[in-house]
Amino acid sequence: MTRVATIPLQRTLASAMSRSQENLATSQLQLNSGKKATDYAGLGLDAVRTLSARSMLAQQESYKSNTARVSTTLSLYDANLGQIDTSLTKMRTDLMTALGTGDSPGLQAIVEDSFGDLRMALNANEAGIPLFAGSQTSGSPFLPKTLQDTIGLDAADAFANDAVRQSTRIGESVDLEYGVGASEVATNLIPAFRTLAEAGPFGEKLTDAQKQAITDALAQLDTGITDVRTVNATNGRNQNKVEQLSERADDRIDLFKELIGSVEDADLGQVAIDITQRKTILEASYSVFAQLNSMSLAQFLK
Repeated sequence: MTRVATIPLQRTLASAMSRSQENLATSQLQLNSGKKATDYAGLGLDAVRTLSARSMLAQQESYKSNTARVSTTLSLYDANLGQIDTSLTKMRTDLMTALGTGDSPGLQAIVEDSFGDLRMALNANEAGIPLFAGSQTSGSPFLPKTLQDTIGLDAADAFANDAVRQSTRIGESVDLEYGVGASEVATNLIPAFRTLAEAGPFGEKLTDAQKQAITDALAQLDTGITDVRTVNATNGRNQNKVEQLSERADDRIDLFKELIGSVEDADLGQVAIDITQRKTILEASYSVFAQLNSMSLAQFLK
């Protein structure tokens, strides 16, 4: 005898509808979030790969942050060293002109201005911290306040900086030591300014003693300018190194983001298709379930 029973079929359809509802909800969540899953457990075996990629991404972003900070500092060194070079070169030209003509109107002011440029650059700071002081950041690294303070001054007594340099990691196993001390820049400039200070003040015409002093100062100045350019060249090499490693970090950051996206990001086009299909399936399940519920033994007996 054939039995007519709708309850088992209802249970089967209800279970199928529940799965369809879950699948549709999952697709809608993916569409809203743009992600395949809401947690790493939902990624399955790919979770290990994406966690590893995220760890390496964080490391590269740290390197990128370090290079950006160091690049700013190196740029400040470059700007101040360039200012010193420009000012000294101009003073050198004016000294040679005065030596050649014997006329020296305004020469005293030119020398004092150049000394002022040197002092301002060497006592420059970044966020309140002296750039050229090494670890002695409680005061200014260049001590003489005026050109006259260099008279009888020993070069070693003109500076308060030390030889401590900063170091930071800017790449995989790459530590950059950077920084410039005021004494590195200007130790050989102090004798030149001292010679000029002791020969001054300069009037409208140069005396024979002043001409000799300017000749001596020019030789000393050439040595000092060479030091400034040597230090700035080293700083420039550091800038190039930082720029290269920053670009490398950018490339790796893009690579890791792409890798993470390939694992975590949902294909929104496919998600939209899935939603349409799952919605159709769910609606069909509702229709069948409704028809099943409306069935009765009386209808069967007809």
